[in-house]
Amino acid sequence: MVAFSGGVDSTFLLKVAHMVLKGRAIALTTSSPTAPPGELEAAEKLAKLIGCQHMVISSRELDNPSFSQNPANRCYFCKDELYRICRDQADRLGISTAVDGTNLDDLKDHRPGLKAAKEWRIRHPLVEARMTKEEIRKYSRELDLPSWDKPAIACLSSRFPYGVEINVERLEKIAACERFLQELRFREFRVRYHGDLVRIELAQEEIGRFFDATTREAIVQRFKEIGFTFVSLDLQGYRTGSMNEALAGKATQNS
Repeated sequence: MVAFSGGVDSTFLLKVAHMVLKGRAIALTTSSPTAPPGELEAAEKLAKLIGCQHMVISSRELDNPSFSQNPANRCYFCKDELYRICRDQADRLGISTAVDGTNLDDLKDHRPGLKAAKEWRIRHPLVEARMTKEEIRKYSRELDLPSWDKPAIACLSSRFPYGVEINVERLEKIAACERFLQELRFREFRVRYHGDLVRIELAQEEIGRFFDATTREAIVQRFKEIGFTFVSLDLQGYRTGSMNEALAGKATQNS
């Protein structure tokens, strides 16, 4: 059983599992309002391309106040729901092993979800193989996987500062903003929620496009239609886990 998001890592893992195990490898994707726009559809297409059986199960992490209140260990409760579903379905089908696409580089960041993986006996084959993101992209390209150069993805919950409640209405607003940036052909970005203000992070090579007057005005107009009062651009650009920078700052203050 492969916990399958459709990202670079889990797609590579699913491909190799299918190559080795054929029909005995099954992909499982959870459906939730926290999923970035278009990612469920992309996962379905990739599973079909690989030729693997694919299960889609609804997850209900938003029903858990420990998740929706958005503490610093929020990811634990999200992964706890995901891995519970994986373990339940694996047990139902008589599958002994459940795995995910965690790679060696993931261990360097703030990852509370790893605790949930241990509790639900989820293995990390890419970590066991000592594989980095760069290596996974390289081998994915050799296997002709269209995901080889896909930008990193993360659930929409990562767009909210810790301590700010996550709910369906706020998730839908962020999803609508990110969908619009996709329509404008921006490739690597995040839209971060700060109440009435949104902070746009763009890849360094794409920041210049934002300063085209027509593009900038279209973004501001659309984001205000979605419900935000202020629209800002983060001059530091896109980086994974930027909301964790506040945690590092607090740790420094308390040390």
